[in-house]
Amino acid sequence: METRRITVLSAGLGVPSSSRLLADQLAASTERQLRAAGYDATIDVVELRDLAVDIANNFVTGYAAPRLADVIAGVENSDAIIAVSPVFSASYSGLFKSFIDVLDPKSLEGKAVLLGATGGTDRHQMVLDYAMRPLFSYLRTRIAATGIFAGPQDWGNTDDGASPLSVRVDRAAGELVQLLSGPQPGRKAPVLESLPFEQLLAGISAAR
Repeated sequence: METRRITVLSAGLGVPSSSRLLADQLAASTERQLRAAGYDATIDVVELRDLAVDIANNFVTGYAAPRLADVIAGVENSDAIIAVSPVFSASYSGLFKSFIDVLDPKSLEGKAVLLGATGGTDRHQMVLDYAMRPLFSYLRTRIAATGIFAGPQDWGNTDDGASPLSVRVDRAAGELVQLLSGPQPGRKAPVLESLPFEQLLAGISAAR
């Protein structure tokens, strides 16, 4: 069974944060639908607020501290990214953009991406199409058609116990799963192992 590795980026600042809550819902639905489609799933959740100092130092020194370097490597080795940011001044947060800026832009090419955003009013929902989608289009990623915006009214259930947000989350996650089906253009080719000459010679001799 093939495995799909997904890195979840949450740029929320609070504990807990609505961005993390949305990120967790998107990740859970994606994992469930991937397994239903016959894939294993590995989910790595990254709270960018925990890396804020390391990200700032990286801009000044040009050097990624070990913890930040591990996260960067994880993003580069992922098949997909679920990216969720709170809305500040009608755009994604500065912390979110700063993390994207420390990545090698070419490392995201071809990766599947699911976008999410949270804010205090529905007037901010266009941030998905006017800020986040252009950013990831510039990075040449494959973006799920449905992005998810969650406002304060989205965290409750209706009178019949249903959650309109969960319906939208499942739809967006299903689109990400479709992007993750089949060969993945963003996946790195396996590194070929170079064997010692003596071992190669022994293998030839054994085959005779």
